[in-house]
Amino acid sequence: MSESSVSARALENLLGDWRTGASAYAALADRIRLLALDGRIPSDSRLPAERDISARLGLSRTTVTAAYRQLRDTGYLRSLRGSGSVVTLPGAAPTLEAVPQAGVLDFSKATMPALPWLADVATLAAADLPRHLGGSGFDPIGIPELRTAIAERYAARGLPTGPEQIMVTSGAQHAIALIARVLLGRGDRALVEMPTYPHAATALRAAGARLVPVSVSATGPAEDPETRGWDETALIQTLQRSNPTLGYLMPDFHNPTGQTMPENQRERVLAAAARQGTVLIADETIGELDIDRPGTFLPFAAYAAQAPGTGGAMVSIGSVGKTVWGGLRIGWIRADRGLIRKLVAARSAGDLGTPILEQLIVTRLLADMPTILEHRREQLRAGRNHLEASIAARFPDWQIPHVDGGITAWVNLGAPVSSQLALAARAQGVLIPAGPRFGIDGAFERFVRLPFSYSPAEIDRAVDALEQAWATLLRHPLQDTGYLADVV
Repeated sequence: MSESSVSARALENLLGDWRTGASAYAALADRIRLLALDGRIPSDSRLPAERDISARLGLSRTTVTAAYRQLRDTGYLRSLRGSGSVVTLPGAAPTLEAVPQAGVLDFSKATMPALPWLADVATLAAADLPRHLGGSGFDPIGIPELRTAIAERYAARGLPTGPEQIMVTSGAQHAIALIARVLLGRGDRALVEMPTYPHAATALRAAGARLVPVSVSATGPAEDPETRGWDETALIQTLQRSNPTLGYLMPDFHNPTGQTMPENQRERVLAAAARQGTVLIADETIGELDIDRPGTFLPFAAYAAQAPGTGGAMVSIGSVGKTVWGGLRIGWIRADRGLIRKLVAARSAGDLGTPILEQLIVTRLLADMPTILEHRREQLRAGRNHLEASIAARFPDWQIPHVDGGITAWVNLGAPVSSQLALAARAQGVLIPAGPRFGIDGAFERFVRLPFSYSPAEIDRAVDALEQAWATLLRHPLQDTGYLADVV
């Protein structure tokens, strides 16, 4: 397997504010270990030479040597002749995510349980399959009935759409990666929110993009709501000065902050992007998970009507991964016909089509989407209220902003210890991603993303574990579980 290398400068950026009350070598080892567990340093990556990282961080060579030794002793580094120190994951194949053992609560996944009636719908959909069995089964664009159902769903929400504007994909992540591969060239700039959805940033980077961040804030004075959400001035200035080829946004119930972009702001952002020729991708996979948001919001592309000339520069992404079940890998892209043709032509380099049976299941489900959303609304309301009350009671110094939809809370810990908390929580049987997983260059050490899409009992269990982890945060070395958590 080929190895990638992490430069001393890149490692410094990833480490962020890593120094804690522990000894320097132990704190450095803990942070590198977390970066490996979170996937921010891929397995089989070669770390900088000890002398290079000691010079970069202003540490003695002895300190770095001790940190590397601890990582080797615990199975996170291996020494290869001529290759230096290479990151490994104990107890897991290098390229596979380790599966948490029974009894471990995985709060790194912001997902909903499967709909209770999903199996019944799947049985009914199987009866629709025979009429598709005469073809090859390789479907690069989507079966006509599903594309029509998706288009009708957009129209019902206030965005007239035809089936020819829809391409069905194998989930939203596949859609993001395909769009990035088609629209981006190596070295092109791509605007992203900070914090952002980590896998989207990874897809943009894999296509060769240079990421240009714009901040989204979950907190601000109650009397000044304009201080929350998107930094519009910075966003528009970034569009004007950086002239990005593409912009990736989550305008409804942003993951992880839960914020919603105001309607008038959407129009201004669309107009600014159109002036620069920037194609905006609106990831709306969580967009319909409204709990009690005031007003009625249209799909993001609908606001292009108030910003002339932006129609062709808007791409929408959706899926049923958050509303129905993550195991049903169906997503879609809504775009102009020309871009849909390009995406279909480019798709075969990555995969040969979306499974027919899953498309038939989703076709049936979309007809009942209002009922599904009402069911999810009640689940999310109970989870949100329970999590907010639990955090307020148990962690009075933490800030948990109230959100009116989505599935996550972006909690401010009041101190830059998110990575340490993530390690300590693992030892208590709960997996949470550290705040920097949602940023670039080591940012967001004061934050942690907590999903409220779980049951009250599971939330109680997670909060109990966090309370224990918080109480023992500065004890070193932290007990390590060896589990690798990813973010959804």
